[in-house]
Amino acid sequence: MFLVFLEANDFIGMSKCEQCIIRQFNSLKSLTREELVRISACKTSRVVKKGEIIFEEGDTINGVYCIKDGVCKLSKLSANGKDQIVKLVVKGDLLGQRSLVGDESSNLSAVAINDMEVCFIPKSEIINDLEKNPKFTLDVLQQMAKDLKISENIIVNMAQKSVRERLADILIYIHSSFGVDKNDFLSIVLSREDYANVVGTATESAIRILSQFKKEGLISTKGKKIKITDIEGLRRIE
Repeated sequence: MFLVFLEANDFIGMSKCEQCIIRQFNSLKSLTREELVRISACKTSRVVKKGEIIFEEGDTINGVYCIKDGVCKLSKLSANGKDQIVKLVVKGDLLGQRSLVGDESSNLSAVAINDMEVCFIPKSEIINDLEKNPKFTLDVLQQMAKDLKISENIIVNMAQKSVRERLADILIYIHSSFGVDKNDFLSIVLSREDYANVVGTATESAIRILSQFKKEGLISTKGKKIKITDIEGLRRIE
């Protein structure tokens, strides 16, 4: 069973669910004010530090996490011991609903990429709303269908696209989805190993291809940070 031990300074101020703008980005928007007030009274909120494991593959997750701030990576351990990153979970997303609805242990691991703020809602509260609020149930199912479509696209990309294309795609995705910092570097900083695990290749291959992109004038780097200097050039990669 999955247990989380929290230090006193892990807890953050308890915002009320019915007043939280974050719920507008996920299925919680379909709950009534009364349902949100009830959830707010029983949820817990905490800070998750960069690199901290939220849950691991095989853990029992007795509820769902609402991402109030920050980004985490969802990954699957392959037979050869390598992590395959299947999704980046961002501010506004819900985490763990598939395991909860399917009443099964987690099929993936979740690790914070940067410092995060998360709210944990107990399983009993979510199940209660799934049983009584059809609009909420439909919203959850639609989100699960969307996640399944993303997973299917990943499988197709793995089979049909080269590693260069896949690496270019993830750089473009991070740029368009998360933007850049004040110096125009991608705001999400991944390790070279993470890039390799996203596109399904060896770390050495990812490093080599990123070096090629740099020589071709498509990107520039500073430590782990990456700046896209020719996004149209990345889109033309075949």
